[in-house]
Amino acid sequence: MKAKKILVMGVSGCGKSLIGSEIANALNLPFHDGDDYHPQSNVDKMAEGIPLNDDDRQGWLETLNKVYVENEAAVIACSALKPAYRDILRNNNQELVIVYLQGSFDTIWNRHKSRENHYFNGEAMLKSQFEALVEPQQSEALFIDISQDVQGVVADALQAIKQLEEKN
Repeated sequence: MKAKKILVMGVSGCGKSLIGSEIANALNLPFHDGDDYHPQSNVDKMAEGIPLNDDDRQGWLETLNKVYVENEAAVIACSALKPAYRDILRNNNQELVIVYLQGSFDTIWNRHKSRENHYFNGEAMLKSQFEALVEPQQSEALFIDISQDVQGVVADALQAIKQLEEKN
């Protein structure tokens, strides 16, 4: 079975957008950056350094689920920090393949400090993401170590997706 619906998840700054777009390009699938679907109220909160809560994320996650359900294929970059969030994304979308970009706080914070013009603001917000993160079960996701360069991360993700396809 060919993976056509892929979620690239992890905390802010782990490389979801870049890696997700590279995976989409390699597999010739459409890419959607989950951040582009946030309502303005969420963007404003994050820009002020205020972490989003479950209520803030609910409608956003439902919108992303619609993107999956209404399209034959899609790669979406979305933090999907908690099991309940991933459940919303999997609703009517059981074939969803989850790629979890896993990295340490220090690795990701060092990358964050070099980002420009991104509305996600500050070390406290990154800490809040790590505090909210409930890592997926090994059986739920493909774990990809992000401590290597972009090409290595993409290659590992594509290899893991290929191995999953071969199993199914």
